[in-house]
Amino acid sequence: MQKILIVEDEKAISGVLHSILSDELSDYEFVIADDGLEGYKLIEKEDFALIISDIKMPKLSGTELLKQSLALKPESTFIMISGHADIDSAVACLRDGAYDFISKPIDINRLITSVKNALAKETLKKENKNLQTENKTLKRKVSKKYQMIGESAALKKIQDMIEKVSVSDARVLITGPNGAGKELVAHAIHNLSERARGPMIEVNCAAIPSELIESELFGHVKGSFTGAIKDKQGKFEQANGGTIFLDEIGDMSLIAQAKVLRALQESKVSPVGSDKEIKVDVRVLAATNKNMQKEIEEGKFREDLYHRLSVIEIYVPPLDDRKEDISLLVDHFSGLIADEHGTAVKKFDDKAIAALKALSWTGNIRELRNVVERLIILGGNSVSEEDVANFVRK
Repeated sequence: MQKILIVEDEKAISGVLHSILSDELSDYEFVIADDGLEGYKLIEKEDFALIISDIKMPKLSGTELLKQSLALKPESTFIMISGHADIDSAVACLRDGAYDFISKPIDINRLITSVKNALAKETLKKENKNLQTENKTLKRKVSKKYQMIGESAALKKIQDMIEKVSVSDARVLITGPNGAGKELVAHAIHNLSERARGPMIEVNCAAIPSELIESELFGHVKGSFTGAIKDKQGKFEQANGGTIFLDEIGDMSLIAQAKVLRALQESKVSPVGSDKEIKVDVRVLAATNKNMQKEIEEGKFREDLYHRLSVIEIYVPPLDDRKEDISLLVDHFSGLIADEHGTAVKKFDDKAIAALKALSWTGNIRELRNVVERLIILGGNSVSEEDVANFVRK
């Protein structure tokens, strides 16, 4: 049960306050201190949801109690009680961090209202603090999820490029096979950039039907096509002030490519069915597993859009070209999977790691992650070479 501290040297007043407030706030326990010094000692020992203090008291005034308590516990909430002659002192208390002051003779309704408002504020502060803690935990988890793990020369080259391009707003085209980690590169660029405070909106161009890609990217207005029952904001507008990541850009239709090109040229988008132009400030990152030069030659991708997107091009090699990173990747995935399952981290012995390195990884890092999870679930207490032979089919 949370506690409310009443610091008042006149027992008649502290008794009345206790009687009235305990009826109104039955969920709280009340503690009474007879002077400021006693009040401060109690505040040192425990936390109070609210402190109601007189200003004129022996041993330690309410003004000093407020200052010393807030220096010790800045989150403390104070309501000060003052006589008419102490109004200047009460105003000074507000400047020093008190929530409110109540003049004597005390208006009971005014007191109850002030106390309830102060407690509501305190509850909101705690909820916000808990939310901030949860957000920090989530960010740490997200950050861990998108870490780039390895010490190979190929990975270090990519990391060097990421550091260089992240300080600019240059568009980046990330190429490489499926599952190699192109998404990780995009997140790393965004997280290291000035736009990290803004959103990162991801669009899988291959997963959206060609007839809906324009609506998905640029939004639409109600009635613009069958099924458009209300206005919809597009991904470009959602990413305003941040980054949009166009994954599998090579699968985008030529019509949508023309619209994206215009958006890049003019920094404006028009929702489907509208003549309205919306100004957007976004950084565009794109990724593909296709040979873009071949796509251009076959007329499947616009050359002018390719040049707009590939100011910087980063190639992410297949896992087979960086097998020296497999040991570190296995350790990383083991930790992530243990967190997800709420279990202890399972070790892979040296022969198991050697067996994994001997395999060909056509599915790249994504495949390795799935294999690690399978071995953790099906393998022994320490994953062995035998477990790899039994549970990894190649």
